Amino acid sequence: MDRIPILRMGEFLLVTIQVDMHDQLALALQDDLSERISKTAARGVLIDISALDMVDSFIGRMIGTISAQSRIMDAHTVVVGMQPEVAITLVELGLTLPGVSTALDVERGMKLLRQRVASE
Repeated sequence: MDRIPILRMGEFLLVTIQVDMHDQLALALQDDLSERISKTAARGVLIDISALDMVDSFIGRMIGTISAQSRIMDAHTVVVGMQPEVAITLVELGLTLPGVSTALDVERGMKLLRQRVASE
């Protein structure tokens, strides 16, 4: 089964989703990310979805679930690179993704993660 790579950048983990997400891949990412946060004591997770031009309700909920799990494990989550079509679809599906912070790009997302960690 395919896996989405999770890179460590200091105290943060970077996930770049460059393939079409399907349910099994999303579930594997959720498990892999929880394991990596636990092993590395990461303080933040940055998820780059700039390559995604479509999401369904399941993938949208998985992003929310990943963020909630990360927060419970003392790591902030920021989603970056959301395409306008993806944002419109999430709103149309009624998914507000509570607790999920967003930024336009990786640079702004990293800045936001550093601010969140520094304010604790």
